[in-house]
Amino acid sequence: MFASKGFRFSALLATLIMAFSLVAIDTAEARRGGSFGSRGIRTERSVPSTQVSPNTTAPVQNTMTNGTQQRNTVGNATTPARPSLFGGFGGALLGGFLFSGLFGMLFGFGFGGFGGMLALLVQVVIIGLIVSFFLRRRQQRPAMAGGPLNYEAQDSERTYRGGGVGSGPTTPRGQRSAASQRAGRRDEVGIADQDLGTFESHLKQMQDAYSREDYAALRSITTPEVMGYLAEELGENASNGLRNEVFDVNLLAGDVAEAWREDGTDYATVAMRYESRDVTRNRGTGEIVSGDDRVTETTEVWTFQRQNRGRWLISAIQEA
Repeated sequence: MFASKGFRFSALLATLIMAFSLVAIDTAEARRGGSFGSRGIRTERSVPSTQVSPNTTAPVQNTMTNGTQQRNTVGNATTPARPSLFGGFGGALLGGFLFSGLFGMLFGFGFGGFGGMLALLVQVVIIGLIVSFFLRRRQQRPAMAGGPLNYEAQDSERTYRGGGVGSGPTTPRGQRSAASQRAGRRDEVGIADQDLGTFESHLKQMQDAYSREDYAALRSITTPEVMGYLAEELGENASNGLRNEVFDVNLLAGDVAEAWREDGTDYATVAMRYESRDVTRNRGTGEIVSGDDRVTETTEVWTFQRQNRGRWLISAIQEA
């Protein structure tokens, strides 16, 4: 019975389904949200949760950063960047199991007979253990000390909170906030009130310049990588006869999830919840083709970078 053509065909079909489903695990995760840019050595790391963005944000998906050369630094220890789910030895072993069985089945042996069936079951168990091992590795995240910084835009004043505990007084511009001092390892830079004001200003400037398709204005506040992605989007909209407009932008609340320094470059990742009007119009008629001309709320995670204490530039934007 096990050597019959019907059984071999069924086993072949089941194996193919298994193979494609295993491959789909990594593909599905690679398509989460529309995020682009770079967070330096933390590009492939998830963004810690904050009060504004309570869920952990997935790593940047569209990036020009070479992940194989990245290193995740925790304190003074350096570890290799996380490999793909079925990369390296695991991928070779998995492929060997699947394709050796397929090859044998096509030639009338391998999966056929009781011994072949037993071998198939053993292979399935081993594959399951490999998948479980790599999934556990992907889910492990290093613990971060300290709580997130928090600021809320309330008219012209901001109230800062550290780790979500109570409220503290605002500090003079240019000085490090009390919340920043209490943030521990989450803030290795010392983000000041002036920096927070720059982040809010860049949010509004970027949305305004994007709506006006002002390439020069976008280039002045973004890294070349982010500018490349924005220019690509604008060009695609233009070729389709569309224009995306985001206006009436007002920051409601923001958290500095983490800030760090690497090789003379400062990074700050900020979760921002803001309201705006976001519509896409026909370039010729002005008719709205998507979105509603009404105020809606959006939560995103933006990363800013500056070199040698210079100007802050937008280096990554992620959906929260």
